[in-house]
Amino acid sequence: MLLALLGFSLVVQLRSNDADDGLSAARQEDLVRILSDLEAQDSRLLAEIQALEQSKQQLNSEVGGREAALAEAEKRSRELGLLAGTVPGRGPGLDITLSNVKAADVLNAVQELRGAGGEVMQLNGANGASVRVVASSFFVAASGGGIIADGEHLTGPLHLLVIGPSGTMSTALQIPGGVVASAKSDGGSVTMDSRSLVEVTAVRKAAALRYASPVS
Repeated sequence: MLLALLGFSLVVQLRSNDADDGLSAARQEDLVRILSDLEAQDSRLLAEIQALEQSKQQLNSEVGGREAALAEAEKRSRELGLLAGTVPGRGPGLDITLSNVKAADVLNAVQELRGAGGEVMQLNGANGASVRVVASSFFVAASGGGIIADGEHLTGPLHLLVIGPSGTMSTALQIPGGVVASAKSDGGSVTMDSRSLVEVTAVRKAAALRYASPVS
């Protein structure tokens, strides 16, 4: 038994010496990198520990848990309001001008923008009419010119305000055979202006539910 312990101690000592020899032979830049990696890992672990401790405190605290739940519910309510068009929104995005376009071009633009991450939209007409664009929005040609959007008559040129990733949305509209190309082939034009702040102010009235009720 004593011989076994002595043998184990000798192996550990040899491995420790090998590690020390490896570090002593390493270049200065390698040592700096190793130290930097260890410090970064230490910082990440400390941040994770702090986050876990905070979560534990919130869960253990009845008041904190209730406040956290209320804050999450309010956040979710605001997000649903933005999607439903019942509250205004603001954020980075695009200001798109559509001139001499068809109703189908407007619909295609809205669909492409949604697919590219567009979250909140508003369509403005030159006649001052505005429509908050939502999932159920429709666009048809108006007999006297312009388009009908959700029952509102909008004359051109139209301005489509959209909140979302401007680069991705701009690229989506300019793909070959896409919205920009289609409008141009029909004699129209689509121009885009990237903005750090787009404000969508048009809102819709919340629909009153007749049959459905929430489940508690």
